Amino acid sequence: MATADGNDSRCGSSLACELHHDLDGDRPISATIIDAVAAAEGVDPTDCTVELYEVIDLEAFDVLFERRSLDDHWRFEFTVSEYRVVIDGRGRVAVHDRE
Repeated sequence: MATADGNDSRCGSSLACELHHDLDGDRPISATIIDAVAAAEGVDPTDCTVELYEVIDLEAFDVLFERRSLDDHWRFEFTVSEYRVVIDGRGRVAVHDRE
């Protein structure tokens, strides 16, 4: 699977894809979410058919992520299409196949 901007990637089994957001970079977490879902689908982010905007306001999520607690207990989870997306406070974005 492809990664974006040097993000680490791990894909397979019920874990469809995992990317790590660069916490020191300028890209918003929403870009990493889009990249992870597209990688789970096996397509370029510009060709992704999953309509994230129908289930989450990505701009609002960027603000929420920037204001998160810096401890390891921050976690946000949502479902979209056939995926469950889990984001943690350390910038891990995991896309799982829904069971």
